[in-house]
Amino acid sequence: MNRLMRYSCLLLCLSAGLTACDDDGIDVLDIEIPEGYALSAGTSTIFMNSSKAYDSPADWVSGVYNSRFNDGDGLYDDVRTSSNGMGGGLGPVYAGYSCGSCHRNAGRTKPTLWSEGGSGSYGFSSMLVYISRKNGAFFQDYGRVLHDQAIYGVKPEGKLSVEYTYETFTFPDGEKYELCRPAYSISEWYADSIKPEDMFCTVRIPLRHVGMGQMMALDPTEIEALAAKSNYPEYGISGRCNYITERGVRSLGLSGNKAQHADLTVELGFSSDMGVTNSRYPEEICEGQAQVNQGSMMGLSYAQLDVSTEDMEDVDLYMQSLGVPARRNVNDPQVIRGEQNFYKAKCHLCHVTTLHTKPRGSVLLNGTRLPWLGSQTIHPYSDFLLHDMGSEIMGVGLNDNYVSGLARGNEWRTTPLWGIGLQEKVNGHTYFLHDGRARNLVEAIMWHGGEGEASKNLFKNMSKDDRDALIAFLNSL
Repeated sequence: MNRLMRYSCLLLCLSAGLTACDDDGIDVLDIEIPEGYALSAGTSTIFMNSSKAYDSPADWVSGVYNSRFNDGDGLYDDVRTSSNGMGGGLGPVYAGYSCGSCHRNAGRTKPTLWSEGGSGSYGFSSMLVYISRKNGAFFQDYGRVLHDQAIYGVKPEGKLSVEYTYETFTFPDGEKYELCRPAYSISEWYADSIKPEDMFCTVRIPLRHVGMGQMMALDPTEIEALAAKSNYPEYGISGRCNYITERGVRSLGLSGNKAQHADLTVELGFSSDMGVTNSRYPEEICEGQAQVNQGSMMGLSYAQLDVSTEDMEDVDLYMQSLGVPARRNVNDPQVIRGEQNFYKAKCHLCHVTTLHTKPRGSVLLNGTRLPWLGSQTIHPYSDFLLHDMGSEIMGVGLNDNYVSGLARGNEWRTTPLWGIGLQEKVNGHTYFLHDGRARNLVEAIMWHGGEGEASKNLFKNMSKDDRDALIAFLNSL
């Protein structure tokens, strides 16, 4: 489909090191919306339904920004090796061998939890394994992440296995549904084994990288106002902000499952997920462990950083410049009915439909500004706040006992829903929630507890036609 956005004033101040023009602006003369679609992210909306729906640039990306977008895309997708130099630095221990290995097409790669029962073979796992002591502290020999992959000649920190127990439930109208509860275990510890009763273990499958730039451009005062407003005692809902202090600066947390980061964590991802050192994280993730010496014996050198800040910013630019797929089938009667049911179930109290970005857009990790993300009306279907999603000891709930910033184990950031209906097309699966335990959207809803309990029950007590309509609405996002 041809792009249907026409812009003016696309003169960039590229001679000033890619800084923005004084007016920080782009005038949108016209956005022509095809029949059956609706804008999701203002000028960053793209009208694409293919497997590349998460992985295409917004229409405003041009000139040198387009070149940098392509460079960042390459760094995101290219497989890193254990050799020194360009494209090297993988390991000695790691989880994935590229950003794209876990975020295929900027989405979420099918979790090896289901395909291989835990840690993947062939040097790849599409997940992160977090472990901590019962008091929240980390283990000296392992840190916060258990790295279950390693380069040739190096021993991984351990291997994860998962077993699911299945329980069948019944909606009031007689339709049955099933929930799967994971139980994780770790074996093949590289150092002393940690007893299951001495630790908490939680797993994260990748997030969709949809709307990352818009999230970074959000107006923090609007999010804080939502937190102040988010008090609905009749539904047991009361959201709150997560605040993060990094490098001496206290900021509003926005990204991550628990809003535990103030940026897109590009540098942290290269370091923790791939073992690729950079200026922000210059030490190997297994510093002080046996794997460093094992890596040296395999020819790995630690004398220089593996990737530059400029390259890291190109990856940041790529992620923030991705287009957001438009809403689809908006005139379909079932989708319209489903949207009405979304409001009837009070889903919108957390999955807030409309937010706004700051006038000047976002700033990348090395200072480049993206003004085209500014002053936009967006529809992420999230308030980006923390909500109590229930405790396992109370039945169905999502408490993982893992603390992130101010977020307790039972608190999770409201997941943005835009693009969720295209996940199966982009990534070939419908596993949802932080650890992929939900195999479809119905299961994801029925796992809601705590502050999500009222909405879950309102959904549960709808007729099958109304439940199906609500799911059709979610798939239109």
